[in-house]
Amino acid sequence: MNVQQLARAGVSVALLAVAAWVTVPIGPVPFTLQTMALAILPAALDRKTACAAVAVYLLLGAIGLPVFSGFGGGIASIAGPTGGFLWGFMLGTLAGTTVESLLPARVPLFARSLAASATMLAVSYACGAVQLMIIGSMDAAAALAVAVLPFVIPDAVKLAVGTSIGCSVARATGHIAQHA
Repeated sequence: MNVQQLARAGVSVALLAVAAWVTVPIGPVPFTLQTMALAILPAALDRKTACAAVAVYLLLGAIGLPVFSGFGGGIASIAGPTGGFLWGFMLGTLAGTTVESLLPARVPLFARSLAASATMLAVSYACGAVQLMIIGSMDAAAALAVAVLPFVIPDAVKLAVGTSIGCSVARATGHIAQHA
């Protein structure tokens, strides 16, 4: 990674932490702005930098820094009932940036980045629901009812807003040329 990528990754880690701190508790899974921050990454960063930013964010949280929702941190946050959503961010970012890279360059950046963000969210939902089912002793319907369905519409809005911001950042930083 070059200095520019490191700086962008660092800013992205800080953005993810601040977005997690904006929390509205709703049942076992809180409403945060993390999905919006994650939606910025596919447009604003290259694949390697986006994945590195999410990995560092998770590592900082795992070692106990208060970067997760509600100023949480520690391995218990990742291993707990809602931790699947957190590690799902990493798998989802990897899957989403892969989807984006497979789409033809003629597809507009917004559409490619939105597809990447939607993939990231779907993977995170799946990982989160599975971990909630296992640790929370829930069946699939119950896990989806409390941890996914209430968030689908707000998350769709956050993805659209985040993707739009990411595209603006890409244009402002000249990163858009790297996506073409």
